Amino acid sequence: MIDTVKTVLTRQHDTLWQDALGAVALAVIFIGALHLPSVF
Repeated sequence: MIDTVKTVLTRQHDTLWQDALGAVALAVIFIGALHLPSVF
């Protein structure tokens, strides 16, 4: 199983970082949207 995970990580290295960046961007947008009502 560890070999499978290593294989997946080596094959998907570029897209893994893009997915992580997208998840962080969505989290920032979500947190920002939750704080918008307190601004107005």
